[in-house]
Amino acid sequence: MKAGDYIPSGIEVIKTALDDFKKIQTYMLLAKKENAVETYAELKKEYLTIKALLNVSGVNMTDIDIIKE
Repeated sequence: MKAGDYIPSGIEVIKTALDDFKKIQTYMLLAKKENAVETYAELKKEYLTIKALLNVSGVNMTDIDIIKE
């Protein structure tokens, strides 16, 4: 590493993933409501990736996963 390099802590990574997870779920619900099948499918890929990261990080998904897919 060189001076000025910044590596986020684990908690910062989890916080960012949680924020992204919340946004993705909101967008998925909107896409589903608008019957935007292709958009929903693309968002679901991102949703599953972030969900996997949060699961591996030990985050309890029970209360925060409103999509439940």
